Amino acid sequence: MTIPSSSAQSAREVVARRLRDLRKGAGLTVVDLARGCGWHHAKTSRVENARTAPTATDIRLWCRTVGAEDQAEDLIAQSLHAESMYSEWRHQTRRGLKQLQDSAVVFFRQTEFFRVYSSSLIPGLLQTEGYAAAVLGMSARFRELPVDDSAAAARARVARSRIIHERGHRFVLLVEESVLHYRIGDADAMAAQLGYLLTAGALPAVSLGIIPSAADRDQWPRETFHVYDDSLVSVELVSAQVRITQPSEIGLYVRAFEELRRGAVYGAAARALIVKAIDALG
Repeated sequence: MTIPSSSAQSAREVVARRLRDLRKGAGLTVVDLARGCGWHHAKTSRVENARTAPTATDIRLWCRTVGAEDQAEDLIAQSLHAESMYSEWRHQTRRGLKQLQDSAVVFFRQTEFFRVYSSSLIPGLLQTEGYAAAVLGMSARFRELPVDDSAAAARARVARSRIIHERGHRFVLLVEESVLHYRIGDADAMAAQLGYLLTAGALPAVSLGIIPSAADRDQWPRETFHVYDDSLVSVELVSAQVRITQPSEIGLYVRAFEELRRGAVYGAAARALIVKAIDALG
């Protein structure tokens, strides 16, 4: 599987190159290395071409075979870091959606500056319980989770989002105008959600920008992403969450965010678009 993130893939390729260099430095062929590790030579090729992530056991066997056991633990740590950048939802949701919400509480408390751009949903930090339950219910059905705990997860998400009322944090949240019109849940849930935006957008620590559908743009609508301080970008894909930590890539997302931000409206103009969306509910 190829990781759809240059940060994650680059990190995996660094590990792959180090393993390949160790094999070549030991004067071993792909077949020799495979024989010493006790697996098929095709696996060696997949690892060296960064198509398969080696396990900790794989790396220890590899290093032992090439006589570089002292490098095993460092390589294992490097490999684990690469894999943590790309986290499939099916792994993250194994223990339920509520646990996934709870797992971010400490991280949120440690983050001072939140920048969120969403082209598809109201950001989680501003979701009401009814809207969140509809979103998470869709996720549970799509991912065919054995237990649907979306109602409990929605309550946990709202509880986690109370951070917007706590001192020491700033929030700049951008949404496309179309997000206000996507019907998530029933009309009552949408009305409550849009009504809450009118209130939450006025909080002192919250800057809520809405990019009008007819706005002149410097950036086309992008994938939903979150920037936490200047140290982490999280990108949400259908299959996985990508965590980007490479400074140059974080810089690109911050630049995209600022360009999207310039096209947004705030204050009374943003509230007018929200009221327009409420009126459209009929």
